[in-house]
Amino acid sequence: MAEPASEEPAPRVDAHAHIFTRAMPFAEDAHSTPDYDYAAETYLADLDTFGIDYGVIAAASLYGENNEYTLEALRLHPRLRGTVIVSPRTNLAKLREMADQGVVGVRLQWRRTDEFPDLREEPYRTFLGRMAACGLHAELLAKGEQLPLLLPRFVETGVRIVLDHFGAPPRDPEARAAGMDAIERAAGQADIWVKISAGFRMPYEIAAECTGRLLASIGPDRLLWGSDAPFVNHEDSASFNSALALYRRLVPNAATRQAIDEAALKLFFQ
Repeated sequence: MAEPASEEPAPRVDAHAHIFTRAMPFAEDAHSTPDYDYAAETYLADLDTFGIDYGVIAAASLYGENNEYTLEALRLHPRLRGTVIVSPRTNLAKLREMADQGVVGVRLQWRRTDEFPDLREEPYRTFLGRMAACGLHAELLAKGEQLPLLLPRFVETGVRIVLDHFGAPPRDPEARAAGMDAIERAAGQADIWVKISAGFRMPYEIAAECTGRLLASIGPDRLLWGSDAPFVNHEDSASFNSALALYRRLVPNAATRQAIDEAALKLFFQ
């Protein structure tokens, strides 16, 4: 078992991780096919090893709308919350049932497309209204260069927004700056949070630049930290140790990290 990376206090909340087993069927368009289990119990053991109190399971597009394993984990473990992937035609009763089970949001995996639905038209207009009525946020994973187009559309709906992975910043500096600008504008008009997660999937300089920009523009009370365990496609180079070390390097001030913790506790567990 891995040893904690630091004597510094651990985050209270890991706001982004995945759980799965080899028994779960992959979606037809799965971009990766892990050949191992990362069960809920394994994830909880990792949280315990590193002194992390709570976890939030992010729905993985690898499994499409198969949410049953996550829902079962939420039923069994009150220290977990989760998001799901569902059809935009999902009815209000089903969304309420999921919310009662510990679901906090619906994940929209739009990073691999350039064609988006019109949120002002059906079925998304009604769907987002149902989500808001159930207190569910839209967990959006889209390319950073798409945010100037997408975020104003979400702002109009009134639904809470959580952006994955720093807003998925592109390598191009101008496009990256435009995405950060879009986040700042949206934060002035809507409830929006951004995850400092999966920093190991990008150059450190980009993660540091985006963290600094987000801290300055929307503040720590709108940021969340996530490990992105079990580090799919990076299992040999990333770990909880390295994810925590990167977080502390990106946000060296303990008081700032505490504010980020408080944001996660308020958003997911209160």
